Formats: sequence, structure tokens, C-alpha cells
Amino acid sequence: MARIQAAQVAVTPFQQNCALIWDAETSRGVVIDPGGDVPRILAALDRARFTVERILLTHGHLDHAGGAAELKRALEARQGAAVPIEGPDRRDEFLLKGIAAQAAEYGLDGMADATPDRWLAEGETVSIAGQDFEVLHCPGHTPGHLVFASRDLGFAVVGDVLFRGSIGRTDFPYGDHDALIAAIEGKLLPLGDEMRFLCGHGPGSTFGEERRSNPFLRGV
Repeated sequence: MARIQAAQVAVTPFQQNCALIWDAETSRGVVIDPGGDVPRILAALDRARFTVERILLTHGHLDHAGGAAELKRALEARQGAAVPIEGPDRRDEFLLKGIAAQAAEYGLDGMADATPDRWLAEGETVSIAGQDFEVLHCPGHTPGHLVFASRDLGFAVVGDVLFRGSIGRTDFPYGDHDALIAAIEGKLLPLGDEMRFLCGHGPGSTFGEERRSNPFLRGV
């Protein structure tokens, strides 16, 4: 993974991890979950100095997708080429259409509804820094939540499905705790204990460490 570089930018009052992942040799990569604070993301891109090929969304919550539309416009103006928004699964469309209204309820500025150029579904792959990542549907936190995983790199971006020592919230009207645990047990942990992951909030970890110590996964 030496040529694949990654950086995180904490955005919004929710301190969501916007991820930048790029190939150091080709200087091409992606931005994942630009929830807001777009000037901060652009400044991080200036430091990383790579061309953004696409914006990926793991799910439709405002702190993960609220800056996607603004970032797309800014990057297309900078780069002079289309920068598509891809993901999440279409089942999160209702969340993407409600970002601006929800942001107003929280008193947050600079967040807008997002419209993907391409919905993603399990079984597809998406290119991240020149590497093929599997698209895994992992519902429970939201109905259309996706995880991007590369077996070759031993690396995954899991959004708000799994955290170091915790799991995603399911106390929303559309949340489903059993579905979330089933996705973690059935789709993520089988990828192997050595698989590293970036998550939507806080530090990353490995699936093995979470299998052994995460209180929500004890006994798995």
C-alpha cells in the first residue's frame, strides 16, 4: 500500500472524517464523504496535490454528504473536467434530499442536498486511486449504507457501520440494529482480522481488533 496515500479531514461540528485517498505515483484519487467545511477540504487537497477523479458517499447523512454538491462544483471549476458523485445505495435517496432541511434545523450553514451521478449497489466495484474496491451494502445505520473494501490492499472505508470500540447508531426511525450487526458479522469480519479500516468518526482500527475487543461484537 506504499504508493496509496490517505488523509482525513475532520469536518462539520460532528467531526466527521472526510477521507482523501490517492495514488502517489499517478497523483489521482478520490474524496470520500465530504460532509461540509469545503474550504478546509480544498486546502487539504492543495497540500496533497492530486487530481480528484470522483467523490464517493458511504451514506446519506448530512455530516457525510452535506458538502458534496459544493465540492463537486469547486473541483470541476478547478480541474476543468467532470467530477462525478458516486454512491450511496439508492435506498438513502430520501436522506440526500433532506440534507438542507435538516441542516437548517441544526442551525448549520453550507450544507446542501446531494444528487449522485451514479448510485452504487452491492456486487459492483469502484475505482479508488487506481485500485478496485468492492461495494458492500451494510444497512442498519441507514438503509443504503455502503462500505468500500479492497482485499488486495487489506483496507476498507466503513463510514458509520463500525468504529473503534463501537458501532453506528441505529436509534433512528429507519435504523435497524440487527441488520447492522448482521452486516458486520457477515460481510466485514470475514474479510480478515488484518483488514484495516477508516471510519466516519474517530480513529480507525482493524477488523480483528474489533472482533476481539469491541463490546458490541464480543463472542463473534
